[in-house]
Amino acid sequence: MYNLYSLKLAKAWYSARHIRCWPALLLGVAPSIEHQKILRNLEMDLLLDVGANRGQFSLMARILHPYLPIQAYEPLAAEAAVYRAIHGAQPGIELHELALGDKEGSADLHISGRADSSSLLPIGELQTHCFPGTAEIGTKRVRVATLDSLPAHWLNARRALLKLDVQGFELNVLRGATAALRNCAFVYVECSEVPLYAGQALRPDIENFLQTQGFVQRECVNPLQVEGRLVQADYLFCRN
Repeated sequence: MYNLYSLKLAKAWYSARHIRCWPALLLGVAPSIEHQKILRNLEMDLLLDVGANRGQFSLMARILHPYLPIQAYEPLAAEAAVYRAIHGAQPGIELHELALGDKEGSADLHISGRADSSSLLPIGELQTHCFPGTAEIGTKRVRVATLDSLPAHWLNARRALLKLDVQGFELNVLRGATAALRNCAFVYVECSEVPLYAGQALRPDIENFLQTQGFVQRECVNPLQVEGRLVQADYLFCRN
């Protein structure tokens, strides 16, 4: 279980040591060091960074795997702009300003007071109770695609990592990615144990779906407890 304050200090220390992080730091972005243990040991040929936000996860991945191709997806324009400022000049990284789901079209994105808590699902009371400052402050109509509708992004991969941080919309993204999953060796997904967003699937639902696609859970990291109750964690699934 990690302490958020200690994590911020650790990110600042880590970033100061790695010159690759310095341009990102000028924009207020630090690498997601809480994921480095998982990322370090994965033999992958592509990162599908779904819910890329401002590029924290992509930054950590590129520190550990400097030539890893990345396809990233982020629907919020302001966050996408920061991502491009950090990664846009690097070869092999492409950002797509859209959301992913289980059908193509458009949908209302519920924008949180903390951008990385925004979701295509309504923000629930338990979310704002557990994470103060994440209440909805507005909505924005965004484009939604399925990963399967974008085969050029993943068709040449054989050992892709599909990373999902989409605030309750994980199962929807996975249902729209059954073809893409055949080219993935790993799925790394933030799962909730309690409903933080209206209508979201919980960890057992996601685990059951991935089992039908040939994946098994290997690791659980970064568990977060609130008031003595496990709320969410990051889970690594590997192709069986």
